[in-house]
Amino acid sequence: MNSWLQTVIDAALSLSPWEVTAVLFAIAYLLLAVRENVWCWLFAFASTAIFTVLFRDVSLLMDSALNVYYMAMAVFGWYQWTRGGGNGEPHALAIQSLSGRQHVLIIFSILLLSGLSGFLLSEYSGAAWPYIDSFTTWASVITTYLVTRKYLQNWLYWIVIDAISIPLYIERGLELTALLFIIYIVIAIFGYSNWRNHYLDKGQPVAN
Repeated sequence: MNSWLQTVIDAALSLSPWEVTAVLFAIAYLLLAVRENVWCWLFAFASTAIFTVLFRDVSLLMDSALNVYYMAMAVFGWYQWTRGGGNGEPHALAIQSLSGRQHVLIIFSILLLSGLSGFLLSEYSGAAWPYIDSFTTWASVITTYLVTRKYLQNWLYWIVIDAISIPLYIERGLELTALLFIIYIVIAIFGYSNWRNHYLDKGQPVAN
């Protein structure tokens, strides 16, 4: 642990300004999302634009493509949170809860898509960790949509995704990004608690 921590510190001292900026914007996005603040999507757009280039440069091709999708979803998320509730008021979109059937469909879709793209990447590209990279990519694609529609359980999916992503980024030499994902997990736990409390305040049952 001490060796890994020292590696993180050494990496932080030699980081490019772009990675530092992307990390700070990403943290700002999550903290604002926890509070259901629509400005989170502005920071999401800026952060993912930078990460698109960073991941491409270290051959994480699926992660780079994922961040292009994130940029589009930041625009979509802004629209949904401000107009998705149907009455045109800011934050009109209320927190929703997934059913058990929806969970099964989501998990099945993630595993199927991950297997297919992982095979294609392993056969026809030089992508690193093709199956794990594919899993975190497809899981993030679907979970990001859950955020834009304010599904409560998006935070639970992010905890799993972030935990799996950490060793991937360490192996690729992105130590600060790995540290960021540890912070993500902590914020996601608080995010789930905060959203759940808001949801329950309205007398709605939660189907985890």
